This record gives sequence, C-alpha cells and structure tokens, in this order.
Amino acid sequence: MAVAPKSEPRGVPRTLALELARVTERAAIAAARLRGKGDEKAADQAAVDAMRAELNSLPIRGTVVIGEGERDQAPMLFIGEQLGQGEGPEVDIAVDPLEGTTLCAKDMPGAIAVMAMAERGSLLAAPDVYMQKIAIGPGYRPGLVDLDASPADNIAALARAKGVDPDQITALILDRPRHAGLIAEVRAAGAAVRLISDGDIAGIIFTASPGETGIDIYLGTGAAPEGVLAAAAMRCIGGQMQGRLILDTAERRRRAAEMGIDDLNRKYDLVDLASGDVIVAATGVTDGALLRGVRFRPDRIQTETVVYRSEAGTVRRILGEHRRTLA
Repeated sequence: MAVAPKSEPRGVPRTLALELARVTERAAIAAARLRGKGDEKAADQAAVDAMRAELNSLPIRGTVVIGEGERDQAPMLFIGEQLGQGEGPEVDIAVDPLEGTTLCAKDMPGAIAVMAMAERGSLLAAPDVYMQKIAIGPGYRPGLVDLDASPADNIAALARAKGVDPDQITALILDRPRHAGLIAEVRAAGAAVRLISDGDIAGIIFTASPGETGIDIYLGTGAAPEGVLAAAAMRCIGGQMQGRLILDTAERRRRAAEMGIDDLNRKYDLVDLASGDVIVAATGVTDGALLRGVRFRPDRIQTETVVYRSEAGTVRRILGEHRRTLA
C-alpha cells in the first residue's frame, strides 16, 4: 500500500526559517559596512534595502504589519507593503532592519537586524507609538506580574516565585529621562537596575534566560513596533509579556483607529500581540550579549543568527560564512 506523503503542518512552512535567516544576514551585512561611520540614516537605509530585496525573492504573499513607516514613504519598508513573489502562503511580516541605529553608527554593542513572519492575521498591527511593556521569562504561573501593578508589587511577586529576596532581582530598563521615576521605584523595592541605551527587543528576550543574562524582568516604555517583535520572539522561547499602547494625542488615536484598534486602553498579553505560528530571525550587526556582530575577513564574511519558531519551540543558532563576492 502506498503511503501518503506527510503534509506540512498548518502555519508558516518550516523551510522559510532558513530563508528568514538569509534575510536578516543580508540586512546585517549591509548595515555593518557602515558601523562606526556616524550616519544612522545611511546604515538603516542599507539594511532596509537589503531586507526588502531578500524578502521579495521569497515564495510568499507577505504584508508588512510592523515596518519602518505607516504610509507608502518609499524607500522604507512601510506598513501595508506587499512583499514576496506573490505566490505561496499569506503571511504577516514584522521588520526592524536595524534595531539600534545609534549603536551601529557609533559601533556600540547590541545592534541587530531582526524580523518576524507569522500566519496572516497573527501579529498586532501596531502604529508607530510608544508602548508600556512588562516581560518575564518562562516557568511562572500566568499573571504573576501585571502592567497595572506597581513596580514594587511586581518585583515582590517575582522574588517570591523565584524563592529569593527582592535584592536578588535585576530589572532591565531603557535609559531614558521618562523612566527616572520607574528606576527610583524599582531601586526602592530593593531590586537592581541594568540600563540600556537602545535595543529593547533583545532586552525583552534576555528575560527568557536569566541564568545567562542576569535579567529577571523588563519594565518600561518603548516603541510599539519593537514590542510586537519582542512578543513574537517570546512566543517562541516562552515567557510572559504585556503591553499597552500610549495613545495620548488625537493624532495617535486617529492612526490607531485607522489600523483597526478600537479599545484605546487595552492591555495586550503575549498572544494578543503575536499568535499563530511565528518564526523570528535576528542577526548581529555589532557584538552584543545576544549575538556576535558581522566579521569581515579578507575572503569571506561571518555572521551569527538566531532563529526561533513557536510551532516547534526550537531555537537555532546559525554561524554563517559568506563569500565576499556574494554578500
């Protein structure tokens, strides 16, 4: 009796995981050529151009739901842009071709090229506004921490769950003037604070492995698009995350309404932000705690990429070597 071939599971074809790695590798290499040159826009544009070219070579019908702009303002990857060859699965695409433009321009640690792909309708189409965020790693009861609780209560709850005192908890927070009060509250609760200048996608991912990163909780306000990308990664590697859009002006509320957001005060959980089958790829541009940066050798270029997939719960690290004539 003939055996029917196994069908691809519902969701994003697993073969696209490697293709996404190629997309972020090319974007990272393009940006890395401008490391330390002091030109944030040029580095970002180089990453955008490389990412778009690679995405358009894929057998997908992709729609950008998280991009570099909300309108057709070429040459950026804008929300609503159609990508791919126009055949194959319909997918949502979220991109940050160069997270940490300042980090790249100054050749500082932590710049990455990152993107997510998910089943159509799976990623929150968030406007380019700020988002309140809180995240912790896996292994805790649902709702252990909450966006509406005080920093002190969240620190205390996490400490109890870990079986430690609050002074053994470290919170990661973006170093911004708007966070002065938050930083003071976290320290008053007994916890330590690690400040980062940029890169809160990686910062949220750090909470998933506190034994390696030393980060137990992410707190604060950052960009909403990066929040959705971080949530996509957390769907793959485990953990908890909540976010709330900050729609504090009439213009921001109008933009949110145009994107289908009717509850302006909604508190989104992890699945609200990123559901379905999700693949996330990130490649280091500069050396950082998450990934090694691009290395330019006389005859080749070396990259380090991490690929996450929610359907299988896999995390793959890819060390790539590219001939300089092809990269």
